[in-house]
Amino acid sequence: MATKNGYQLPTARPLRVYAFDPSAGRGLGNYMTIPVRYEPLAPGPVGRRLAVVDYDASNERFYEAVDLDHSAVLIANGLEPSESDPRFHQQMVYAVASDTIRHFEYALGRPIRWRRQPGSRRDAPFHGRLRIFPHAFQQANAFYDAELGAVLFGYFRATTDDPGEALPGQTVFTCLSHDIVAHEMTHALIDGQREYLTDATGPDAAAFHEAFADIVALFQHFTYKDALLGTIHRTGGLIYKPRLDPEVRTGDQAAITPELSENNPMVELAREFGRALGTRSALRQAIGTPPNSNLLGTLTEPHERGAILVSAVFDAYFTIYVQRTRDLMRIARAGAAVSAEGDLHPDLAERLASEAARIAEQFVNICVRALDYCPPVDMQFGDFLRALITADSDLVPDDPHGYRAALIKACRLRGIIPERVRSYSEEALRWCGPDEIGRPLPPPCEALDYRIIRWRDAQSRADAEAQIERHNAKALHDYATANAEVLGLDPDPARKIEAHSFHPIHRISPDGQLVINFVAEFLQQRTAPVAPSVPNSPTFTYRGGSTVIFGEEHEVRYVIEKSITNRSRLLKQQGFHLRQLEAPAGAAYVAPQQVPSQVNFQLVHRGV
Repeated sequence: MATKNGYQLPTARPLRVYAFDPSAGRGLGNYMTIPVRYEPLAPGPVGRRLAVVDYDASNERFYEAVDLDHSAVLIANGLEPSESDPRFHQQMVYAVASDTIRHFEYALGRPIRWRRQPGSRRDAPFHGRLRIFPHAFQQANAFYDAELGAVLFGYFRATTDDPGEALPGQTVFTCLSHDIVAHEMTHALIDGQREYLTDATGPDAAAFHEAFADIVALFQHFTYKDALLGTIHRTGGLIYKPRLDPEVRTGDQAAITPELSENNPMVELAREFGRALGTRSALRQAIGTPPNSNLLGTLTEPHERGAILVSAVFDAYFTIYVQRTRDLMRIARAGAAVSAEGDLHPDLAERLASEAARIAEQFVNICVRALDYCPPVDMQFGDFLRALITADSDLVPDDPHGYRAALIKACRLRGIIPERVRSYSEEALRWCGPDEIGRPLPPPCEALDYRIIRWRDAQSRADAEAQIERHNAKALHDYATANAEVLGLDPDPARKIEAHSFHPIHRISPDGQLVINFVAEFLQQRTAPVAPSVPNSPTFTYRGGSTVIFGEEHEVRYVIEKSITNRSRLLKQQGFHLRQLEAPAGAAYVAPQQVPSQVNFQLVHRGV
């Protein structure tokens, strides 16, 4: 255990934040404290993974950096939540960003990484850190920029026409929305683990990113028990209800504020942001429309399309919550723990909050863990469903509470159809091993080094990790070249195979067993015309590859492929890019003058 001046360093740093945003005031647990993993911090704050840089480009000024290691700040668990103090804004983005990283690292079973920045020198300021700009510009937007290696938050004037809880013309800071910070951090975290999932290969590409970021942001509401308690009291334990019951129930027309119902903030995303724009509602919601299996075929806008996947995941979550708490509610009613007016006994509310938070943590883990089971390119909703089922069944084979069944049913009802499967059964949806699809079983990759270095000296650890990484890169390249066909790769020497990312995974299963795997991404690419029949057609980089998961004995367990030789995939991407070129409105969701390009989150998030 690390020590300083003879004292043991803490494991966590309590920091105060808004659970939702400033408009929620102190109600429903909005003023809360997050136990952030402890690390020494420079003013900013600047830590090992994050660097908060408070430069305002619109006003060309730096704001004073918060010193979270100052004794006056440490003893108070951070600064008091404040809309007017830029130092609290810096604390807020650091705390929520760190908590989002914690969720990812716990689920993935390894330290996260950021996208590599070509040409970045090791002695450059903030090298190896994700930069966060709390007041980057004066605009109703916030986005992750892969090229800058940064997350940028804007601020704007609320509309003068019905701005919700904000004053007309009030300045609204996107960095003070818990949802927006978690959403943008999720974009950065996905990109760091799977860089080419941001390729604009079809309508699901941007929609998947928006859906996954919304899923993580919304689930963080439900992992905070204190924020849950008020909602449980005002919904009778039915936390999925879109509206909260009045604090006082009279049955007559409302005469005072406590007799009014209001929207449920637990199922809304970025309420203050959406209302300040004049939409009279939150930016997005986790529920609201009944399942429709035909809707997916009609939507292309990333947020609208992504909302289908968000609804499916939360339908499964609420289904499990109802099933896991039905006995509590039944016992409570028999013992009069629920009054005639629907009020819950405090002990019952506490138990329901604990159960809801625990289930939410499990769903976050299932979703994040599935990233390792996704194909390396050309992500589709059906692929994510298969990744969810495979990842969870690998760790929890028996599924005692029916999580996988709930996810499958919710996705089926919303028309999420995986390719190349026989049915919606769990067995059919699991990814197959090479031997299960009629291919020879590849040999183990004996040369892989699964070690995770835990040296006390940071530089020694970094040097050892770099040496292991170089060794594994060569071992994987040689292995993939020798076994290309059985790994779903093109054996043509002209199609260079790149071991793009690779890392060991160490997880603990529910029965306490240590599960050790190794996941690697193999990529190939070539240039293809958008319209082969048109002379001088624009071209795009067509990518293919496989995600390969190795077991504890270095054996191949899964090959999750999107082959570069698959002509059907090529035709679909050519059609998508042709439609993008012909429809300027659609081209707003990809970086301009690039075919193809990665999803441009600045343009996707603009105006929403």
